[in-house]
Amino acid sequence: MSGPGAEGESMKGLRVADFDYDLPEELIAQQPLPERGESRMLVMDRSTGAVRDGRFAQFPSLLNPGDLLVLNDSRVIPARLYARRTLRREREKPTGRIEVMLTEPAAEPNQWRALVRPGRKIAIGERLVFPAPSGEIVLQAEVLERGPFGERLLEFAPPQDATDEFFSILDHIGHVPLPPYIHRTDADADRERYQTVYARERGSVAAPTAGLHFTRQTLEAIAARGVEIARVTLHVGLGTFAPIRVEHVDEVRLHRERYTLSAAAADTLNRAAREGRRIVAVGTTVVRTLESIAQKMGPSKLEPHSAATEIFISPGFEFRLVGALLTNFHLPQSSLLMLVSAFAGRERILAAYRHAVQARYRFFSYGDCMFIA
Repeated sequence: MSGPGAEGESMKGLRVADFDYDLPEELIAQQPLPERGESRMLVMDRSTGAVRDGRFAQFPSLLNPGDLLVLNDSRVIPARLYARRTLRREREKPTGRIEVMLTEPAAEPNQWRALVRPGRKIAIGERLVFPAPSGEIVLQAEVLERGPFGERLLEFAPPQDATDEFFSILDHIGHVPLPPYIHRTDADADRERYQTVYARERGSVAAPTAGLHFTRQTLEAIAARGVEIARVTLHVGLGTFAPIRVEHVDEVRLHRERYTLSAAAADTLNRAAREGRRIVAVGTTVVRTLESIAQKMGPSKLEPHSAATEIFISPGFEFRLVGALLTNFHLPQSSLLMLVSAFAGRERILAAYRHAVQARYRFFSYGDCMFIA
């Protein structure tokens, strides 16, 4: 369908440091632009590495009638919570503020995996209470397990209507889980802007950021060109920001992320693959979903299902479905930079990033984008 990256590279012998680049701090976008769709867009020919500067407003014109555009419709939940510790004796008052970042639901009902800060003193068996702005305690959780790097398994004592009311409480007391490189607290505006206009299935703790550029008018313009649109769901975890702690690329092991492929999406993707139409992924989360499924089932034999993927895409990977990619700019030495390098070639991507730095593009979640085709 699309084959390996343009340079035919392999991850054999590559080091994580081989995916580094210099990025001035001031190019990391701290705020979204006033309006969606105003972003700049670097357009790259993956077969030659040639780049040209453009605007995201031009994106529909770069699509061809018959293309299939695939979106990730996962919805970000307000996953950053603030708790207080309680001690075991009932008469003692809650003390100390603890930051709890939900990362994913666990297998058992009412249980969530989370990162806890400061976590050193939060022991198994402790209870955490979560107050509303009024001071009323609206959630409680018990620590069931400890893990590395502040990880904890929490069991919440939920209200009666567990799932819906739990998420309603999160909406009330939770904060938008802005990435660690955005050095400010979340604002009311982030509730809308750190969310795609087509977000539907709640579960992500980080936005699928390539989709943040789209407006409803953009989607209408794309459909008017005869481009088909499909939606998959992959819930983005905090592992997307986790630093890689090994030296060599072939030692990298990635976080797990949950995804769902609906019957409608499977049918649409199978038809596009059989007909040889170009599949355009909006974001690395879509790439990860589609290529993970295609590895297991074949590019035109996709079946609806829900599962989790730990796929790691790096140079040498053979792409079975994705033929073009819209993506934001990614952190140095990150797995996402390795993914786009697998798609277009490491040297070409690093050269494109050097151009983006020189041209003063805005980087990362609230930054500009890149279309690789």
